[in-house]
Amino acid sequence: MTQKRNIVVKIGSALLANQQLLTPRYGFLQRLMEDIAQLRAEGTNVILCSSGSVALGLRLIGETPESAGVSDKQAAAACGMPLLLNAYKQVGHEFGFEIAQILLTLGDFEDHRRFLNTRNTVHRLLEADVVPIVNENDTITTEEIRVGDNDRLAAKVAQMVGADDLVILTGVDGLYDRNPDDPDAQFVPEVEDVSLYMDATKGKSTLGTGGMGTKLQAANMAQEAGVTTWIAQGEVDRPVSHVLDGTRRATRIIPHPNPLSGWDSWIANRLQMAGSVVVTEAFEDSLDGKQPIRREHIASMAGDFTRGDVLHIYDSKGVERARGLSDFTSEELRVLINNPDTPAEQLLGYRTKGEIIRGANLVLLETRHLLWDAPEEIVCAA
Repeated sequence: MTQKRNIVVKIGSALLANQQLLTPRYGFLQRLMEDIAQLRAEGTNVILCSSGSVALGLRLIGETPESAGVSDKQAAAACGMPLLLNAYKQVGHEFGFEIAQILLTLGDFEDHRRFLNTRNTVHRLLEADVVPIVNENDTITTEEIRVGDNDRLAAKVAQMVGADDLVILTGVDGLYDRNPDDPDAQFVPEVEDVSLYMDATKGKSTLGTGGMGTKLQAANMAQEAGVTTWIAQGEVDRPVSHVLDGTRRATRIIPHPNPLSGWDSWIANRLQMAGSVVVTEAFEDSLDGKQPIRREHIASMAGDFTRGDVLHIYDSKGVERARGLSDFTSEELRVLINNPDTPAEQLLGYRTKGEIIRGANLVLLETRHLLWDAPEEIVCAA
């Protein structure tokens, strides 16, 4: 039995909601779901990552995209989600398939057990021939615990399910080397290094939470997992399949030929920073992704984190070099660093090897990764 092709399709709010009326755009949904039905008939699994719940709910609570605050958007999401799912369900039934809703928060991606549980749910729905529709749970998330944009959420879902392709449908036909409104802007058909275009991607849509920059961040995460990303115009017939078969132009972001393992990809591709450390100048050249990082290798730290969180690891110049799974809480690590001459067992009250990050849980960041700036509270050498 041949394995089905898995594709993740991310749909932006501006495609799903009328910008003036803040109502569902059934014409777009008709074209999208018809295309998905055709792909499914050809043996392809489709997972949707759909924005739109906040936009569709704003009218019901008397707000606009410009006036809504955090609590307004949470309430709007609660009102808009039934409208969004009902629209998907109605149109999906026209083409003979069922949908299911999966609402996620940041913790569902950053906690490995929850990550695996979510993956199992998605696979079970696909086995049952049901189309999963994934969205962030905007009703309960706040700034500190939210993914923040559905582009990167879609990339994490693509990594989670081992997708072949991530198709990001938006209001433009792909990436340009500068603002598309610039008459000298040039279309970019293919990308290997997304970092070359990050400066040209400022701004975001009125209804959405992300712009082209978040799409390139998502594409970089997908690259690491061996997933091909496509950025394409969604306001067309056959919006997904005509991208995949090359019928119309789109920007293709090429996956890395040697993708990370599932474990290493989960460690390396973060949505938020839990905590960070700076290694000593004497140790930084010994970072090889094999030997552990111990307390004597750490010059400073930042953040509040728990055991099992992923730490961002910087050298003395403030350059991010690696990411790894912490074996200690931030409180424990502070105690260990501040008392370098006292045995770890005496400080913590339990037996430990004193390895802050084990070699097996450490991933070096190569030039192909988008690096994160060091937090301001970390002091690095000038």
